[in-house]
Amino acid sequence: MNTVLQDTAQGYRYHLLRNALERFSRNLAQLDEQELDEARRRADRTWDLESLVLTSAEAREVCIPPQQVDTAFAAVASRYPDRAAFEADLRSNGLDEELLRAALRRELVFDSVLLRVAAGRPAVSQIDARLYYELHPERFAVPEQRQARQILVTINDDFADNHRVAAWSRIRRIEETLRHSPRRFAALARRHSECPSALDGGRLGTIRRGQLYPALDSALFSLQEGTITRIIETGLGLHLLLCEKVMPARGIPFARAESRIREHLDARNRRNCQKAWLRTLRQTHERRYGDE
Repeated sequence: MNTVLQDTAQGYRYHLLRNALERFSRNLAQLDEQELDEARRRADRTWDLESLVLTSAEAREVCIPPQQVDTAFAAVASRYPDRAAFEADLRSNGLDEELLRAALRRELVFDSVLLRVAAGRPAVSQIDARLYYELHPERFAVPEQRQARQILVTINDDFADNHRVAAWSRIRRIEETLRHSPRRFAALARRHSECPSALDGGRLGTIRRGQLYPALDSALFSLQEGTITRIIETGLGLHLLLCEKVMPARGIPFARAESRIREHLDARNRRNCQKAWLRTLRQTHERRYGDE
């Protein structure tokens, strides 16, 4: 194998390993055949893209100091318990320190070029941010929420007190007490509930739709503030819920949302700027080398 082909194969090996770790959190030797094929497909794309960017005029203007490569190398090595484990893992994946440093340098050049390209993106104006806010009202709305408490009695035929008949009898007595003294909910939860929330008087905190079992969710969000559900059975057991507070849906004011909108639009502009540059780079490359 000539030197150019050897360097290419070794550089690609790093991409193959990186994609295996990112996708499966395992080394190459630990992948099955199907996983390895997917890692190869991903590595083909990332290697080709990196190689294309490194042919650009912008890449020739980038200078990566050795100290920056040292820092990147040290960050990788720090993931291992000791130097021996690090070197052994490199060898098992067909790499060594020199190859890893070369691959990291390529990666740093690639990142630097894309950062330079993105520097030419258009700035986000307040008009841009306001327009996005007005066109996407659903993204700046806080849905209705409820503050709730729970009393749970579990059903478990292995224990006499939790046999179905006994469990229903216990929670009906609690329900009867609450019908006359709803303010005792927290105290009764501390005494009778078998949910960890019993330690805090059955407090479940602030609940949005979809966070509880469907039957509990539906019941809680049909309650008026200060009222209690009927007894509800789920896979966990028998429940009583108290709706302590109703927090209606509300919109987030533009002043509070503006900084987040600007960040989102700036990131989108950055990606679009990089994509446009890469598209032009590919077209130029294809015109130059397409017939070879």
